[in-house]
Amino acid sequence: MLGSRRSRRRLTTALAGLGLFVTGAALQVTTTATPAHAATTHRVLFDDGHAEEAGNADWIISTSKPDPLSQDSSPSAETDWTGALSSWGVALQKTGDYSLKTATSALTYGGSSTTDLSNFDTLVLPEPNTLFTTAEKTAIMTFVNNGGGLFMISDHTGADRNSDGEDAVEILNDLMTNNSVDSTDPFGFSIDTLDISSGYPAAISDSTNTVLNGAFGTVTKSLIADGTTATLKPADNANVKGLVYRSGYSGNTGAFFATSTFGSGRVAFWGDSSPIDDGTGQSGNTLYDGWNDTGATNAALALNATAWLAGDGSSGGGGGGDGTCTAAQLLGNPGFESGNTTWTASSGVITTSSSEAARTGSYKAWLDGYGTATTDTLSQSVSIPSGCSATLSFYLHIDTAETTTSTAYDKLTVTAGSTTLATYSNLNAASGYVLKSFDVSSLAGTTATIKFTGVEGSTLQTSFVIDDTALNVS
Repeated sequence: MLGSRRSRRRLTTALAGLGLFVTGAALQVTTTATPAHAATTHRVLFDDGHAEEAGNADWIISTSKPDPLSQDSSPSAETDWTGALSSWGVALQKTGDYSLKTATSALTYGGSSTTDLSNFDTLVLPEPNTLFTTAEKTAIMTFVNNGGGLFMISDHTGADRNSDGEDAVEILNDLMTNNSVDSTDPFGFSIDTLDISSGYPAAISDSTNTVLNGAFGTVTKSLIADGTTATLKPADNANVKGLVYRSGYSGNTGAFFATSTFGSGRVAFWGDSSPIDDGTGQSGNTLYDGWNDTGATNAALALNATAWLAGDGSSGGGGGGDGTCTAAQLLGNPGFESGNTTWTASSGVITTSSSEAARTGSYKAWLDGYGTATTDTLSQSVSIPSGCSATLSFYLHIDTAETTTSTAYDKLTVTAGSTTLATYSNLNAASGYVLKSFDVSSLAGTTATIKFTGVEGSTLQTSFVIDDTALNVS
């Protein structure tokens, strides 16, 4: 996208100095509709509004909806609730730490329904078989971006249980690539169009990972009984991580179970519904007991992942807290609407210039864009409390007059403390803003400088425009 070359004379000025220290007391904390994590009760919503009971599927925790407690208020066995996911639901219920509900209508966020996503910490999508509407996709992605956990469970390609022309692979890929919040591979993976008939995918070796080594047990293997895998793209989201792999695969291919983050939220993917099937359910369904398969540890994987998505644990796709953190957004002046305050920036970087639009409000941070050799910086130091999971996010628009498709002439580097989080260039130019998100939990207990450095070559402008930053801890 070609952009207007900037005038070297800027109309705004920035704070002078090499850095600005912001103490916890001085931070301007903005509130969002972040799902609140209760001290002992994690709120989990299982979706049943997208043909999860079609054909031989019976992906429900109970026939009593929305509240499974209406079927049995104190279940002790999987058959006390009726559904192929009853073992999952009963195991969570028996801990006393979870509140479970089932959604049977359209998913919403910020509404008045008792099953509105704003009332929950985690959403489980157990092999959906109808497409999510535009409004539902916005609701789901906003929920995760604001701190919710999303558990996506697929099945093999062609598993169209209600014969509407869509299967879970297509539906979940559509959610990730065709939504109004961020369609540029926000989670850092895509689901493969495969039908893998059988196998016992093995877990990676990572003793610190609480999805693999959590309160519900240690994960060694899972189960494929006609399922699929995912291809990981860490260049799109550095927090994506494969935890369980199809035999013969590793790295970015063949991930049967993966975790990631988006904004302040967490994401988990599982490539088959057979591992969550406990063999019990409503009459007429042909079910298989993958939950209790002795060759796998599917129950531990499902339950540990649910706990991690709801905010428990110290590690996984991107978590780093220990449950003692007070949720907050730590950056001051995160959307730059207070003008040249809190941030330390090169002259004119924080601006209302109409040549590049802000994502929201009037102000944004515009680095480079002159078509001459230029280095612009934008930084803010922030204290991240100990015991917190921390996520840095911002929206980035890159506009360039460069025509090359192979050479990065102009670059934007993003750092947190001494760690380089990402480098973008004129090769990443695109229309509109794109959400970027990074796990910075390793910086908990320190004061770190978040810094953007734009370096532009001597000819042909590239503009790096940043808006709506956040450093969320939980």
